[in-house]
Amino acid sequence: MTTIGFIGSGNIGSALARLAVGAGHDVVLSNSRGPETLRELVARLGSRARAAAPAEAAAAGDVVVVAVPVRAYRQVPAEPLRGKVVLDTLNYDPARQGSVPEIEAGDTLPHLLLQAHLRDSSVVRAFTTVFFKHLADLARPAGAPDRSAVPIAGDDAAAKTVVVDLIDSLGYDAYDVGPLAESRRFAPGTPAQLAFLDPDGMFSAPGRPATSADLAALLDEVR
Repeated sequence: MTTIGFIGSGNIGSALARLAVGAGHDVVLSNSRGPETLRELVARLGSRARAAAPAEAAAAGDVVVVAVPVRAYRQVPAEPLRGKVVLDTLNYDPARQGSVPEIEAGDTLPHLLLQAHLRDSSVVRAFTTVFFKHLADLARPAGAPDRSAVPIAGDDAAAKTVVVDLIDSLGYDAYDVGPLAESRRFAPGTPAQLAFLDPDGMFSAPGRPATSADLAALLDEVR
């Protein structure tokens, strides 16, 4: 099994960590406040989980999930992530998380920001479209007719293969949208980004499964 490092262990990070532990992976969790603040989460996750500083979590992971507010992207340690596969779960929401000057100035597109920071890592965007409360509920065994597919995008084919296998183990299919720049097609506000939300209840309702075919149709609405 894989060891997954987590830079950020808030809502999305902890939800993915639970899926990972349930799938038999080891997880190394970190946040900006120190390992001691993660004791309760580690206790709930069990023996496959431990807490560490961000640089240690980055070094320990075969794959590393980045799940921090976008404004904090510079705190993601680049050196221990050199040559590694990094799963980018970030969505830019300046009203809720704070603005990023280089994005606001148009110097860097939000979906390319983490790769620009981690130039020597292979960044794959994934799990940017599922509300954290829905992650466990929407997971299904391989072959289930209502198994959901999550869009992924990245520039390194080998890295995407690693991420596809990881996503499969967590209970989802992966739908490869293409290079990292094409992740604009499932950016916030696009039909694909809203694929798993029931329009009648949105975030308060249970997640709505979206298969690969469903996702393909939604992605086609953005060209």
